[in-house]
Formats: sequence, structure tokens, C-alpha cells
Amino acid sequence: MELFTYFKNIATIFKKNGFNLFMIGGTSRDYLLKVPSFDYDFVSDATPSEMSTFLPNLEMAFAKFGTVFFKDEGRKIEITTLRKEGEYKDFRHPTNIVFVKDIKDDYLRRDFTINAIYIDMNGKIHDFANGLDDLKKKIIRTIGDSCVRFKEDPLRILRALRFAIQLDFTLAPELKEAIKKEAHLVDELNPFKVEVEVKRMKEIDKEKTKILLEEFNLGSYF
Repeated sequence: MELFTYFKNIATIFKKNGFNLFMIGGTSRDYLLKVPSFDYDFVSDATPSEMSTFLPNLEMAFAKFGTVFFKDEGRKIEITTLRKEGEYKDFRHPTNIVFVKDIKDDYLRRDFTINAIYIDMNGKIHDFANGLDDLKKKIIRTIGDSCVRFKEDPLRILRALRFAIQLDFTLAPELKEAIKKEAHLVDELNPFKVEVEVKRMKEIDKEKTKILLEEFNLGSYF
């Protein structure tokens, strides 16, 4: 089944129960790029407890963070409640989250502009970070100050490099400067998380991975 048709079927269930559902992240990005998507990443104004009343067999392990999973026809669907995030103190997770109802309050917590494009069940695009323009220009750019976003979660540094390789996009000049300045923060991450991210990069293009990591003094992680 075509991605948008599948999404619309699920969004219809949400609508019948009084809630909205949007495609987001890699799902909407890949849909707009017309490339195959293996992500089923959605957001909703419904909380996990509200979703549990009309979606069967939800995986609720991360419900306190607003994220639930369920399997359907071999697909693993991730749905996260719209939210605002507090300060980051452990280089990975916010100290607190607040569920919200408006996607305008949700997009600011996201990493890159191209991952903050919301698509509703009618196919309307909601783009508060000019992600569509960056998608057309093939640019990776953070939402807000790049240094701040990397200090919140240094894994975003490696994600930026992976997206550049995966999508054959260019890193925005200010993002490149921020990576050079904050690359040392990668040392603060769980080594396993770093290993997984670098492995994903290598699987896409080993040579480009080596070049990019060395460019930003991260060659020791290759």
C-alpha cells in the first residue's frame, strides 16, 4: 500500500476519535523526495493513554516520553504526542516534557529543518522551519542555533553527517562551523550509540563516511 494512503487510513481512525495525526521526520521527508521510506513516524495531539483507548496492542515502554509503537501488517509504527521539551542536562534527554496540542509548539524541539515538515491527512504541508526550501536546495540545517542543538544532544552531529551522506545533501555553512566547534561533545555520548550511528553511515558509503569524519576531527570513530 502506498505510504500516504496507509497514513491516511490510520489518520482516519484518529479523526473518528477526535484527534489529529501528522506524518513527520523521515516519513514526510522521504515521501516528499519520492524515495522509499522504511520509517513510519507520526505525531498526534492524542496522549499515549488516549491512543490506548482506540489502538490495539500498543507498546507503551516509552509512553512517559509520549512515544508508543504498534505493529501492523509487518510495519512498526511510531507515534509521538506533540510536546515541548525542557532543558537537556545529560547530552541526550530533556529534563522534562509537556504535551501540547499545536504542531507550532512541537516543531522547535526537532533537530533539522528537513525533519520538521508536518503533513496532515488531507495532504496539506505545515512547514514552520522552511524545511521544504532546504529540501529543494538539498541542505542540512538545524532548527535554531546549531551549537545549542548539538550541546543538547551531540548525537545530532553524527545524524547531520549521516543525512548528508544518505541524501547526498550539503551541510549548511553555519552547521559545519558548529560541528567543528562542538565535535568534542561526541565523546560524551554512549559509545554504543556512536558505534550504531557510524555503522549506519558506513553501510551507506564507507568512503564518504571516512572523509566526513576526518574533516571534523572525528576520524577516531571510523
